[in-house]
Amino acid sequence: MSSAPATPAPVAARRAITTDPGYQAFWILRVGFAVAPVLFGLDKFTNLLVDWPGYLAPWINDVVPGSAQDAMYAVGVIEIVAGLVVAVAPRFGGWLVAGWLAGIIINLLTIPDHYDIALRDFGLLLGAVALARLAVRYHGTREQ
Repeated sequence: MSSAPATPAPVAARRAITTDPGYQAFWILRVGFAVAPVLFGLDKFTNLLVDWPGYLAPWINDVVPGSAQDAMYAVGVIEIVAGLVVAVAPRFGGWLVAGWLAGIIINLLTIPDHYDIALRDFGLLLGAVALARLAVRYHGTREQ
């Protein structure tokens, strides 16, 4: 009794990335939600893209110790860690990023004239949830 040889995992993964739209979506979201938080987190230390302390709601600034820039340093560290978690464990990292984005949305909704950014971040939150759900199917499986 013989059976056909099993397709090696790397070959199956290569085939899936070129043919399975769900697997492609998983990788697009995984890379995006790993890289973007790390880059934005690093920018919290340099303020090259934007003056990040201006996006901190005054009531939060009153609650956290130190200055708004000090708060942004903490935010930067959290975002870098979140991006690394997505890279390593997307099933958990997707939910972590979604929760973090929910906090950002609450912050932005309490600042006048930042509703458009809150809406954009809600779309990102939905993408992070989609990543977490796709990771249940595609992360850690030997064959897709």
